[in-house]
Amino acid sequence: MPTVIALDAMGTDRAPKPEIEGAIQAARQYEIQVMLVGREAQLREELAKYPAAADLPLFIVNATEVIGMRDKAAQAMRAKRDSSMRVGLRLVRDRRADGFVTAGNTGAAMATAKVVLGTLPGVDRPGLAAVFPTATGSAAIMIDVGANVDCKPHNLEQFAVMGEVYFRSIFGKLRPRVGLLSIGEEETKGNELTFQAFHLLKALPINFMGNVEGRDLYNGHADVIICDGFVGNVALKVSEGVAHTVRYMLRDSLKATLASKVGSLLARNAFKAFKRRLDYSEYGGAPLLGVKGACIVSHGSSNSNAIKNALRVAAECARAGITRKIEHELAQIQHNAVLSHTT
Repeated sequence: MPTVIALDAMGTDRAPKPEIEGAIQAARQYEIQVMLVGREAQLREELAKYPAAADLPLFIVNATEVIGMRDKAAQAMRAKRDSSMRVGLRLVRDRRADGFVTAGNTGAAMATAKVVLGTLPGVDRPGLAAVFPTATGSAAIMIDVGANVDCKPHNLEQFAVMGEVYFRSIFGKLRPRVGLLSIGEEETKGNELTFQAFHLLKALPINFMGNVEGRDLYNGHADVIICDGFVGNVALKVSEGVAHTVRYMLRDSLKATLASKVGSLLARNAFKAFKRRLDYSEYGGAPLLGVKGACIVSHGSSNSNAIKNALRVAAECARAGITRKIEHELAQIQHNAVLSHTT
């Protein structure tokens, strides 16, 4: 049976155009039914521009309100009860959809998901897991990248379990290497948060490799990198800025140095491949791990390719049963901790 994904069609900066185009692409390429959630008249008007989409499994669910990027998360979540974000998450809660995608206000997405879906037992704070390309051609994930700017050591412990389960389930690696982001590889390096979190992660039944540094995001030495949301978001934004700058510098250098048509063609092909490896839109969005359902949060500037891939990621999470697996792992760890205290 096709996987059904609810899409907040009013989330991006240029909504609903990228959402409609991304939904069409996803419905064509993957076994996905997309429920487009938003202002019905506006969505029908945009969808009518694509006559070929009439035969695709795309459905419109009306939502009269939109949470904007400048809205305060908690206030908007409470006041706009018929927002496209809240209606879409209710579809997941009511089992009418298998997952949810939004490129809207990240804070509002997290707050609304916690209220509508609820958090898994044993999870205090859900975390956003972003995917990074590495020099080895594999992928690495970092959690948290902005859902929680202030964390306690046990939050990082939960991030480690959730990130390890996600990586193992989606990328198929039985024993992913989990590292704690710090300012040095030595156990003595870091701040009070990393000192305490280090010992908690070391006691977990995971392949914990100790502290890792910023460069390990991209060299392929670690599969799952754990940090608080403040550090993670800074690392994410810096990475995006560097990738953007490198692409433009490389493009300008190639234009200035290549004269022959053959050399220019080869360079363009190589540049396209290079650009694709660094393109955030290929990774779709960040799963919000720890809530009761597959929830993907994408950039507000997402294009149609990013939306298409976010829908793919949501479907993969739903099919892999990520939520159920995380709940099982956390329950098992808690059970073992109780046993160890009583013996």
